[in-house]
Amino acid sequence: MIQARVKIIVPVLIITFIIPSCIGLEKFENREKEEIQKFLFMNPDLNFELKPSGLYYLDVKVGTGIQPVAHDTTYTFYTATFLNNLIMGTNVGTQDTLISPLGEGILIPGFEEALTYMKVGGKSLFIVPSYLGYGQTDYRIPSYTPLLFEVDLVRVKPGPGVK
Repeated sequence: MIQARVKIIVPVLIITFIIPSCIGLEKFENREKEEIQKFLFMNPDLNFELKPSGLYYLDVKVGTGIQPVAHDTTYTFYTATFLNNLIMGTNVGTQDTLISPLGEGILIPGFEEALTYMKVGGKSLFIVPSYLGYGQTDYRIPSYTPLLFEVDLVRVKPGPGVK
């Protein structure tokens, strides 16, 4: 008798809660995609490359130094903005570079990925969709919010095992 109720209750719960929540998420995902496409349309001079991960990447100035790999420590100046140009954070205008080892989960995945395309002395712009950024948790910024980063890679310290 209990097993029969469980067999009925589980599908009812799935239909009642999980399916509608997935449909609701799709609405936010589509809104984010539209926001990115609108930004790209309004800035046709910015020729971003869409990477397989969904990151939009653009070299503003190609560097001539080394290109960082996992476990290298990167030193950067950055400005993070929402796509409406409102600044979320920056260290530009300070002496304090953002210092972070790559591949250790300290930076958001989209930022780490973009750094692997850069060389020291380079400057890039990249759009990080929320799933490569702060996600859907409302942590620091609203869920499903893409971010635009402008980054100068000023130094790379090779990681362990690199001679």
